[in-house]
Amino acid sequence: MESFEGVIEFVTVAEKQGFTAAAKHLACSTSHVSRQVNRLEARLGCALLARNTRMVSLTRAGEAYYQQCKDLVLGLQQANEAVSSQQVELSGTLRVSVAGTFAEMYVVPALLAFINKHPALRLEIDFNSRMVNFVEDGFDFAIRYGQLKDSGLIARKLVNRSMMAAASPEYLAQFGEPQSIDELKPHQCIISNNDHWRFMQDGQEVVTKVTGRFVCNNANAVMNACQAGHGIAYLPKSNFTQLLAEKAVVPILEPFWNTDISSSIVYQDRRYLPSRARAAIDHLVTYFENWQE
Repeated sequence: MESFEGVIEFVTVAEKQGFTAAAKHLACSTSHVSRQVNRLEARLGCALLARNTRMVSLTRAGEAYYQQCKDLVLGLQQANEAVSSQQVELSGTLRVSVAGTFAEMYVVPALLAFINKHPALRLEIDFNSRMVNFVEDGFDFAIRYGQLKDSGLIARKLVNRSMMAAASPEYLAQFGEPQSIDELKPHQCIISNNDHWRFMQDGQEVVTKVTGRFVCNNANAVMNACQAGHGIAYLPKSNFTQLLAEKAVVPILEPFWNTDISSSIVYQDRRYLPSRARAAIDHLVTYFENWQE
């Protein structure tokens, strides 16, 4: 199809910011990439790239054309991969970074179910809440909870989760139950990821700074401290499932819980993911599509 010829090379040059880097990515010669882009420009009757001895940049027409073409190229790649994945067995090591009780209870079993379908796959999971460097650390993707800082990464929503504030009956009997966000201020709060808790009030997010004598980034330790009467905890609701069943903690401040925080699959760019990672991501999205906290 002549009208599509050169488009993949052009999009790759635009994204890799050079003919040599594009040729390396496409596993072909630099002259081939240059020739294909030149032919595309000739057909369109305009320059898409501004070239000099040091760099390649998009012209105004090239930027507009790139924005139109990039999703087309991605769609073609995904269509090719969907067909190929049905013919080729997935293999290699799938490396995933996760954190928290939700990952322990739900994400790991889902990934184990995935590799059970692909006997040539090896699964390696690292529990760590830090923001990983996908290239240097060698991770295919990560599962993260809450708002992702602007990092140039892609976050694909996995599930919607609700926060929950709770304390032990003994703590509430001794110190009283707060009835509003402001009434949290004199209380001992068990701080996990940060000391700014996000609540909802009248449809608006309200952020309040809390204080406490125990700070810990492990959810199980926070829940144990809460159960033991050391203060109020504010964690995803699913963390408290067993403690609620045992009546070891009491939900508080329920009208103000933030119910619109997501756990997401975080990765660099789907176009550069290995097929095993793309298949695993699609599996997770399907696995959790009807999940409710």
